Amino acid sequence: MLPIFTHIQQSAASCVKELYDTEIDPSSLSVQETRKEFEGDFTLVVFPLTRYKLGSPVQIGETLGKWLVEHVTEITKFNVIKGFLNLSLSDTFWYHFLAENYQNPAFLTRKEGNGQAIVVEFCSPNTNKPLHLGHLRNIVLGDALTRILGANGYKAIPTCLFNDRGTNISKSMYAWLDSHERETPESSGKKGDKLVGDYYVAYANRYKEEIAGLKESGLSKEEAEQQAPSQLAIRELTRKWEAGDPETLALWTKMNGWVYEAMEYTFERLGVKFDTYYYESQVYKKGKETVQEGLSEGIFYQKEDGSIWVDLSGEGLDQKLVLRKDGTSIYITQDLAIADAKYDQYKMNRSVYVVGNEQEYHFKVLFLILKKLGKAYSNGLFHLSYGMVDLPTGKMKSREGTTVEADDLIDEMVDTAQKITQELGKTEGMEVEELEKLYHTLGLGALKYFLVKVDPRKRILFKPDESIDINGHTGPFIQYAFTRTASLKRKGEEVLEFSPDVRPESGMKEHERLLFRKIYQYPSVLKDAAESYNPAIIANYAFELAKDFNRFWHGDKIIQSDQPQTSSYRFALAQFTGQVLKASMGLLGIDMPERM
Repeated sequence: MLPIFTHIQQSAASCVKELYDTEIDPSSLSVQETRKEFEGDFTLVVFPLTRYKLGSPVQIGETLGKWLVEHVTEITKFNVIKGFLNLSLSDTFWYHFLAENYQNPAFLTRKEGNGQAIVVEFCSPNTNKPLHLGHLRNIVLGDALTRILGANGYKAIPTCLFNDRGTNISKSMYAWLDSHERETPESSGKKGDKLVGDYYVAYANRYKEEIAGLKESGLSKEEAEQQAPSQLAIRELTRKWEAGDPETLALWTKMNGWVYEAMEYTFERLGVKFDTYYYESQVYKKGKETVQEGLSEGIFYQKEDGSIWVDLSGEGLDQKLVLRKDGTSIYITQDLAIADAKYDQYKMNRSVYVVGNEQEYHFKVLFLILKKLGKAYSNGLFHLSYGMVDLPTGKMKSREGTTVEADDLIDEMVDTAQKITQELGKTEGMEVEELEKLYHTLGLGALKYFLVKVDPRKRILFKPDESIDINGHTGPFIQYAFTRTASLKRKGEEVLEFSPDVRPESGMKEHERLLFRKIYQYPSVLKDAAESYNPAIIANYAFELAKDFNRFWHGDKIIQSDQPQTSSYRFALAQFTGQVLKASMGLLGIDMPERM
């Protein structure tokens, strides 16, 4: 059976052909949900047909409406508002839709991907500091996109790149060596990433003090920055690392190990898994080889100081350094190697990089270079550029220790969820273990939903209290709607098995039609979210569905002993809604509680 959108498009095109002898492409016609203030289920936009000189929008709408009512059994009524043809579908159409799909898992997925491989790289942390709020938006977006692509039939492959070498890593190593405590996670009682991050901040503070002292002795700011003892020390550490000095490598391995273990714990708390981890330290040499190959092919050029560059001025950009004069690599050097590593491993059709919008220029350059190098995968590259996350207190800065660490924020959200849940007083009879799981589910749901509900391209201001308001545009609001559907099952009341022949004694109400229309949109919403790489589409759909369900919930009693067929119908509609809510939020990495 054709989707009703397509059926309307094709039928309208047939009408135009029959009555006006004009061929039009059915897909050029826009069909959308009728706005709530007008009568109808779906609306055909008539304005584009005026280009064929068939009459005014209202005249065309009236003609099309009459023809569609006569020729399309699913359409029973129409009305025209300016250039919009509002079409009402029969109750029978909706009864059949419910019966065929409310217990059909296939309704919740699509097959467009046909198994094509898409690699999604996200998180990409440095191993000199803990994951923070900014990383959380990255992780939530990347994880949600992976799930959405999978639900559309793609083989979605989540990967993470650890930026685990270079001067920033050396800063933490130097500060640790310079301390007398030589702390470990065990001796300090700190998570490994927190411990290493504290040393990164300690380095920044010491470096700042050294610069101030050197400036007082007469050096310029630039001279002081270059001659500060700690700066000279980290350069030497970085040189030793690249030279393979055993002691330096041993310390690097130990401190990075602390961070990997700590971050894996945070990933587990978030319910996020990666198929593959890539490490900058393992690919930077391959990146250098790629640069040399490009140089020999004339794609890159070398300056007199020995540095290697690429000229992208012909593509509207500028000249870009790809290898320093001393032969050391930069971020783009290893990104060239990792792009190859992904293709060698997965032969992906597309590769998505989830990285903040501060790196938009970097990825324009990277993608152009890969295209110039003739890489087979270069046409399938996409940068999911997202806006930064701010706090009411301002922008976060890792080197100043003003970030909000991911683990601390998760703890805060779980604690807030516990407080609010206890205040509502609806947890009577729940075991301690069940309650702890509930608090975690609500806290994470609030956090993830707040970070994903806004279009990725927009900057967001994170407000923890606002994110967990059970009456707001939040994850807990949607979770609460789901628990209402679950409560019907839990009550154990017997209802008839619903089928198209089970017609409700009370007929179909308008708030029920609104709910039907919203549920019907789910497959197309799922497709739109995948095609636009935008999880916010799913998030906002789930919120609107939850609102429509709440209207249905408050509209009439669902189970009524004196109306068995109405009870069967409304119970099935509630369960169908619950399934779509659970699937939608599951795509965002958000669990749904049975009670709250």
